[in-house]
Amino acid sequence: MSQLALRNDDKRANIAIMRPVTFAANGLRKHFDHHLIATLGDLMSALGAPSSRTVFRKLGILEYLTSYSHRGQYYTLQSVANFDAEGLWSWKTVWFSRFGNLLDTAEAFVERSAAGYTAAEMGDALHVKCKHALVALVRRKRLVREQVEQVYVYFSADHAKLACQRRTRCHHRASMSLLVGNPDLALEEAKAAVVLFLGTLDERQRRLYAGLESLKIGHGGDEHIAELFGLDRHTVARGRQELLSDAQPAEGVRRPGAGRPTAEKKRLRSGTCWPS
Repeated sequence: MSQLALRNDDKRANIAIMRPVTFAANGLRKHFDHHLIATLGDLMSALGAPSSRTVFRKLGILEYLTSYSHRGQYYTLQSVANFDAEGLWSWKTVWFSRFGNLLDTAEAFVERSAAGYTAAEMGDALHVKCKHALVALVRRKRLVREQVEQVYVYFSADHAKLACQRRTRCHHRASMSLLVGNPDLALEEAKAAVVLFLGTLDERQRRLYAGLESLKIGHGGDEHIAELFGLDRHTVARGRQELLSDAQPAEGVRRPGAGRPTAEKKRLRSGTCWPS
């Protein structure tokens, strides 16, 4: 190698050593420490508007996550996310999963479920619409779809696990029949019988009974019971949560301040007469 080439190599090495790290990954870390989540535009601004390639290179160093909601438009760090027992974490309305994107998360939930999922049940669990993701998983043969009582249920593609999930789903159906005591009753007759029974209960008893029946069903129980009982889904969920939390019954049925305001009893003043 010529002396000129060696001198040029030395110059390039010195320039590389002296060049400041303009787009340091620490800038991204500080941004996440303050904001928790960010869009790609936010991160480009935080690094002084570099290219998206630079942002993703720095994100890779920090082990980042992409949201499975909002079409993957938000990012966070694994060190920031505080996952719950289901492996999910949200900041405001943006959801992240330890399993990855929406397809991977939906597949993981089905694989570890006892009775598979309907699209509505999956939407309840993941807080986003999941029908298209579930259909895509079936087309890729990562899940199996079967029709159960006029509703599509998504099961594991593993044959042994599929058989177990199918049996458990049938047990759920049996649990629904216990609500009215006669599985041969038509749906409308069943609803009428339940409504008649609920009319004998007070507000708290209805809520707790609905929560108990939801617990029997498991996944999707809140929606099923809300539809059958004619209650709001949040009321059913609240009853279920009260049962699980061992909440002590309040002295009254209604919350403080609920019901009609107390009317002051009018008294006849002396020297006055009631109108005839």
